[in-house]
Amino acid sequence: MLASACGLTSGSPMVDDVSPGSIGQGEPLKGADLTVTSKSFTESLILGAMMGIAFEAAGAEVLDRTGIQGSIGGREAIRKGDADAMYEYTGTAWITYQGNSEPITDPLKQWQAVRDADVRNGVTWLPQSRLNNTYALAMNQANFKKYGTRTLSEVAELSRSDPKAVTLCVESEFANRADGLPGMQKAYGMKVPADRITQMDTGIIYTQTAKGSCTYGEVFTTDGRIKSMRLVVMSDDRKFFPNYNAAPVINSKTFEKWPAIAEVIDPVTAKLDNAVAQELNAKVDVDGEDPHQVALDWMKAEGFVK
Repeated sequence: MLASACGLTSGSPMVDDVSPGSIGQGEPLKGADLTVTSKSFTESLILGAMMGIAFEAAGAEVLDRTGIQGSIGGREAIRKGDADAMYEYTGTAWITYQGNSEPITDPLKQWQAVRDADVRNGVTWLPQSRLNNTYALAMNQANFKKYGTRTLSEVAELSRSDPKAVTLCVESEFANRADGLPGMQKAYGMKVPADRITQMDTGIIYTQTAKGSCTYGEVFTTDGRIKSMRLVVMSDDRKFFPNYNAAPVINSKTFEKWPAIAEVIDPVTAKLDNAVAQELNAKVDVDGEDPHQVALDWMKAEGFVK
């Protein structure tokens, strides 16, 4: 029944032994059969599990179809009704799905624009979180003590005043995207010659930055390795990078039938920020824990479910 292009597999029921805590009182989703999906990277798996656990506590029967490769599969599943709900990122929707080239710098206005544009696609956006998984540059503690930069403007100034001090480790995609390195250098007046920029895989960037092999490495702001490796993230003080705030997206027909989804998931979303994401992502990527168990432990610890 499911379109193979969506990347959905048969999935399996979520069977967590949970009951209402601060959410799900009165089981407002009792009788609902809801399919939750996600992308395949750590953070998305954790967020998908949180959503499914919240729905379970509120009385729903939940089918777990998290872990779809790429961005398009989950999005299409929600749009077509093959899945009911997932956490998505505002910047991904605005640029990748809705075809815009210029991000909106204000996070709330970005979310509002995405929400309004997706009405015609049968996709309902619920309020966003403070979790903003966007690009950044980071450095290790030794280099931070040496150079003391805290913002990208200060990195740009350092690149001009002491060109040999600034070396960059970046992904090949970031090195060539308009909303990546070329745009960042232009926006900040940063001058880093090509021979001081090394392209490498994501995981290697973190280890090389931690070692100090490059002064600054490209990172994602919610990555758990930032905390575990004690990296210092440079503030995007000119608001160049797009906002990638996580928010629940619901198939609109599903939401019309089960509007209580909002009251169930909104408190969870409101608790999410970059610090929470870094901590939970590290439990998976650094400590090797299971994403679903990490989500369940956090939901219980926060009192959302029992």
